[in-house]
Amino acid sequence: MDKKYQNGFFIFGIIVLALMLTGLDYTEVWNGLKRAGYWFFAVVALWAALYVINTAAWYIIIRQGASHNTADTSEDCPAAGVLPVASKRKDSVPFWWLYKVTVSGFALNYATPGGLMGGEAYRIMELSPRIGKERATSSVILYVMTHIFSHFWFWLISTLLFAIMRPLTLPLVVLLLLVSVFCLAGIWFFMRGYRKGLALSLARILSHLPWIGRWAGRMIDQHREQLEQVDRQIAALHKQNPRTFVSAVGLELLCRLLSSFEIMFVLLVVMPDVSYISCVIMLAFTSLFANLLFFIPLQLGGREGGFMMSASGLAMTASSGIFVALIVRIRELIWTAIGLLLIKLEKKQTVKH
Repeated sequence: MDKKYQNGFFIFGIIVLALMLTGLDYTEVWNGLKRAGYWFFAVVALWAALYVINTAAWYIIIRQGASHNTADTSEDCPAAGVLPVASKRKDSVPFWWLYKVTVSGFALNYATPGGLMGGEAYRIMELSPRIGKERATSSVILYVMTHIFSHFWFWLISTLLFAIMRPLTLPLVVLLLLVSVFCLAGIWFFMRGYRKGLALSLARILSHLPWIGRWAGRMIDQHREQLEQVDRQIAALHKQNPRTFVSAVGLELLCRLLSSFEIMFVLLVVMPDVSYISCVIMLAFTSLFANLLFFIPLQLGGREGGFMMSASGLAMTASSGIFVALIVRIRELIWTAIGLLLIKLEKKQTVKH
């Protein structure tokens, strides 16, 4: 990536992170960290492992794209000993370099209103020099689709778990039905996107929104052919090897389930008898509530409100929800800072070489 863009992402992220840090009550933060003790370090270390799973899901999508392009170009290179360009690139994306980009991308998403306007642009710009702009764009879009798709499955599974575990009242039944319909609609929408591509459809949706509608309309007019090509690559990647699709979604869903241990680690400080299933439900409700407020940087307020309401719904005290929210917020800030520093590290390595 061009140095000026790297610096731009880094400076933007640092400014937003600094603004968020100024809003913290450091007395409350210190008391929370002392209360959490060594469990806080377990929470931070857990996310180092979870980002490995995120990276693995994206990595197999990229490699499948390389295999697809190799198959497409092999007919044009029949001579013995002549390797197609895509096959030469197949191993040009080191896993741990991709891990760095993954962490930095999520860090920018945490700090950016609207999420996808920051981290995904960074990922595409970092990956493009290695595999080409169109393949980079399609792999990033496909990974984002997979990441969101796994959330819908996670919310749907958690809805069923809640219905099994908790006594139901009429308002709860109505709420669970609404959430289930929402999740099934999301699953249908993304399955359709996997079959036909989603880039052009999303651009058309954006063209009808205020403020960015004109920009999206111009983008469609100027880059329709490229958007259609990206959609063809997404559809081809999905159809060519269903195992890759299932593996990527499975890894992302596994990541959602394992991330529930973060809540469990924190609640063990105040509730030694807390169950893992309760933590899964708590995370699902909180993430659903927070994602409905996607336009807020770091989902400030939405995440805390979600934890408090989910704690109440699971017969926990509101203070337990506040405690979990505080520790999760600190963890997010730490990994956001790590991700932003990794952007700068890439710059130093580029200059060195």
